[in-house]
Amino acid sequence: MARCYLGLGSNLGDRAGAVLRAAALLAAGGDIVVERMSSLYVTRPWGRRGQPDFVNAVAQVETDIGPRALLARAKQVEAGMGRTGRERWGPREIDIDVLLYGQEVMKSGDLCIPHPGMEERAFVLVPLLELAPDLVHPVTGRRFAESLRDLESRGEVSWEKLTT
Repeated sequence: MARCYLGLGSNLGDRAGAVLRAAALLAAGGDIVVERMSSLYVTRPWGRRGQPDFVNAVAQVETDIGPRALLARAKQVEAGMGRTGRERWGPREIDIDVLLYGQEVMKSGDLCIPHPGMEERAFVLVPLLELAPDLVHPVTGRRFAESLRDLESRGEVSWEKLTT
């Protein structure tokens, strides 16, 4: 079994409900166990402004399916929840990203683990560190908490906790 971390986010409709429903749908097949969910956070859009705020969370999961199968399941859940192809970093019903898959490192056309750019995104780091405060980047060996401190020092962290 591999311990993985998935980023979940939504900025259309019932955003919080969509994030929680996506986690439940991921676990519905029985081969992905959602061990813990972070709190839900309201965050400003990243990459493209001028759209509704997001609700983001991170799920800590255990699974025996491989990274590609995990990505395929995430895309299946997104499609089942009505996500349609839209512009990059635009509004979405649900977004599920494979952030970390154990200590694996891989890079291919549609799947990069660890997720590229996660160290620059407070909406990923804040909920991730809530679940695993001592987590280390498998490539750089740097603690994710240090990355968050860097973002905070540049004033790039803005979030509101929705739940505990």
